[in-house]
Amino acid sequence: MKMRSLYLREYQRYSQAELVRKFNVNESETVKILKKLKEYGILKAVKNSDLQKNLSELQDNEIEIADVEVGENEYLYVFTYVGVITLHSMIIKIFPKYIFNDSAPYKELKQVLKVIKKYDSKEQIIRMLNETTDSTAFNLLAVMLYLLNDYHEYGPYTNSEDIIETNGVGDILWDKTINETFTLISKNRPYYPDLQTKKCVNNDFDYFKRLHEAIITKSSKELEQAEFLDLFDILGEDISDEVIEDFGEQAYILERINKELSVQFNTRKQLLLKTMYAYIFNQGILADEDSFSMYGTSSFNLVWEKVCVEVLNNQLNTPPKNLELPINLADKYKDYSSLIEIIEKPNWKNFNESYSKKSDKTLIPDIVSIGNSSDNYQFTILDAKYYNFRFSRERLTGQPGIESITKQYLYQLAFQEFTQEHGISNIKNCFLFPTEEDRMKSKGYVEMQMLANLDLSPIQNRMLPATKMYDFYLRNIKLPISKLCL
Repeated sequence: MKMRSLYLREYQRYSQAELVRKFNVNESETVKILKKLKEYGILKAVKNSDLQKNLSELQDNEIEIADVEVGENEYLYVFTYVGVITLHSMIIKIFPKYIFNDSAPYKELKQVLKVIKKYDSKEQIIRMLNETTDSTAFNLLAVMLYLLNDYHEYGPYTNSEDIIETNGVGDILWDKTINETFTLISKNRPYYPDLQTKKCVNNDFDYFKRLHEAIITKSSKELEQAEFLDLFDILGEDISDEVIEDFGEQAYILERINKELSVQFNTRKQLLLKTMYAYIFNQGILADEDSFSMYGTSSFNLVWEKVCVEVLNNQLNTPPKNLELPINLADKYKDYSSLIEIIEKPNWKNFNESYSKKSDKTLIPDIVSIGNSSDNYQFTILDAKYYNFRFSRERLTGQPGIESITKQYLYQLAFQEFTQEHGISNIKNCFLFPTEEDRMKSKGYVEMQMLANLDLSPIQNRMLPATKMYDFYLRNIKLPISKLCL
């Protein structure tokens, strides 16, 4: 069955009528789909208003707790997810909210899926259904992708067997050779014309190897039909002429897998067997009307933050004694295992008794970097903001709130003593926003005059080309802070 494919933008507001047209099904079927998406936390409802239609963010107090009804126009629907979803014989591709110039950004989504995979592949590993009776836990798409990635990395499931040969190339079995072969004696020394040897060979006809290859082949064909092989940049494999039914009825196959699990102690083999169990247990296909699968994240803001932290020269976890500084105060900071430990923690004191308790948590900036260019040391504080920031003569939208601004100033204050002691006077502070453009842009700065007497730097704004940042992240390339032109 050919699956329908459509694109949606993260955080865009859609009316029910718009989704009926995009899904290309009737209102009743659309309501079923929306209810399923709400159940998985992928979809949120907000009041239908002109204000909401123009927003690209979503606050908790804007979310409406309401059931989806046929034909209602009181609410707008927001997809809080980036990735791919399959349900109702349909593929929904949800791309990041900062992409506006292309309504079907295939190339950009393909790269984003690679970034999500690197960011947290464990998030995509589903619970195995031989450990739970909850059928909603099964994620067929994630299982197929896991099986193919595992196959490309480790090859087919293998079980080996020991073969004893005469004068073979394996290890010599001396006890067997001495006890079971003819011995020649020469000058009181024994000689053995025939040696018993043992070699370990893979059993190409092993039940589980064949089952694994059949599942891989079937999964490859389904992913190819859904056009997922190219989207996920993965090769399909046609390595078996057998079908799942050739291995017996479902209950028999599951019983065989359970028995194999009881004698296998290799971690990779155990996880692979459990995944095969989940696949056989569910017997679903991606194009099924009732199938539901997903690959992506509801927290793409954390992905953007991780990309910025990895690509830029983050030194928060570097011990102060290992930093290159204009003034060396290694003895004072020798007990600090990281730069972040310098930030003061709240100290709670009792009024009537002389005791106090320090909190475990404190301020945590995203990125802190110390650079040296022509003896001009610069202390840079960066904060990755996953906002659709727009700033021009005509409008200001998508800007961080007052709490983000004040927190960024507090980061400067937290390190003020450290920078002054080490002779660093060049302090830079900056928000980092993603953009679909192909080059970095400066979008001015934000300041608060009430804090001017604290000698704090204004907070600059930089629009970073997301595709280039992702490319650096995927290839483990660092971007010098100097490229931000702060």
